[in-house]
Amino acid sequence: MTYRLSIVPGDGVGREVVPEGLKAVRAAAEVTGSFDFETVEYPWSCEYYAAKGVMMDADAMERMRDSDAIYLGAIGFPGVPDHVSLWQMLLPIRQQFDLYINLRPIRLLPGISGPLRDRGPEDVDFVCVRENTEGEYCGVGGRIRAGTPDEVVTQTAIFTRKGTERVLRYAFDLAQTRDKQLVSCTKSNALNHSMVFWDEITQIVAADYPDVSVSTQHVDALAARMVLNPQQLDVVVASNLFGDILTDLGGALQGSLGLPPSGNLNPEGTFPGLFEPVHGSAPGRAGQGTGNPMAAIWAASMMLDAIGEPEAAALIMGGLEAVALGGPYTKDLGGTARTVDVGDAVAAAIRAS
Repeated sequence: MTYRLSIVPGDGVGREVVPEGLKAVRAAAEVTGSFDFETVEYPWSCEYYAAKGVMMDADAMERMRDSDAIYLGAIGFPGVPDHVSLWQMLLPIRQQFDLYINLRPIRLLPGISGPLRDRGPEDVDFVCVRENTEGEYCGVGGRIRAGTPDEVVTQTAIFTRKGTERVLRYAFDLAQTRDKQLVSCTKSNALNHSMVFWDEITQIVAADYPDVSVSTQHVDALAARMVLNPQQLDVVVASNLFGDILTDLGGALQGSLGLPPSGNLNPEGTFPGLFEPVHGSAPGRAGQGTGNPMAAIWAASMMLDAIGEPEAAALIMGGLEAVALGGPYTKDLGGTARTVDVGDAVAAAIRAS
C-alpha cells in the first residue's frame, strides 16, 4: 500500500520538525513492510503570504483533496496577524474538509517531568475531543460604525444538532475503548441557549451508551480539575472554543509545548485528516536546529493510526517513549540535543524494536 501525504512544513521550526516526523514514518514503514508513502510538499505559510498576498493558492484544497493525510509543521511569522493565518489557512482546511473532530491526547510520557507536584504519567493520561468546525469559530458576525464611539461588534456562535451530536457520539465511542468515563464540558449556567442545547444533546446521546459514565462540568471548574485532579479524567468532550483553551492547558501538563500533538479528523474518511504539533513556529528559534520534534513525531503516529496503519503508529509511539525515558533531550526538556539528534534517536529506537 502506498499512501500520498501532503506536506505543509509552514513557518519557523515547523520546517525543522516535519522532516523528523517523516523520518519516523519511514523507519516504521521499513520495519513493518506493510506500506510505503510518497510526499507532495507545498510552500504555503505566513512567509508565503508576505510574498504572495495569500496563505494558500486558490486551488490548494483541490490539490490536497486526494491525499491520504495532510502533515503540517507550524504557522506563524512576524508581521502576519494570527487571525489572517487562521482564517486563510487552518480554518478553511478544517471547515471545507469537514474535519469536525480535533483529537488531543494529553499524556505525560514516562521520563518527562510535568509541572504538577506529585503527579506522574499514571495521573496525566486522558484525551480531549474538541468540536472543530462550528461553535464559536464560524466567523459569523461583523462590525458597524468602525472607529467611532458608537462602534458595535458581534460574534455569533453556531451550534447545529448534527454538528453537536456527531462530536458527542465520537467521544462516547472513544470512551468505550478506554475507561468508559466521559466528561462533557459546558457553561450552561451563563450560555442559556448554546450550552443548554449542548447539555440536552449530551443526555440524548448518553442514552445510547449505558456502559459509559457521563458527567457534565462547567469549563472553569473543569480547568481547575485538570490541574488539581487530572487522574480523574479519561475522555473530555468540548465545543470549539472551550476545547481550544482546555487542550492548551492540557498540553502544559505534559511538560513542554514541544510534546503535544493534534489530529484534525473526518472520521468518515471523506476527506484527508490534518496532523500537526500544537506548538507555534517559534520564529526567534528558527534556523537554530534546537526545536523539539517530539510533538511532530507524535502527530505522525496519530496520522498513521488514522489512515489504517496501527502497527506502524504503535512503533513510532514506542520509539518516542524510549527517547522520552532516556533521552536525548532538546533544550526545552533540559538537554542539549539538536532537533535532528532526537529524530535520529526515535528512528533508531523504532528500527531496534
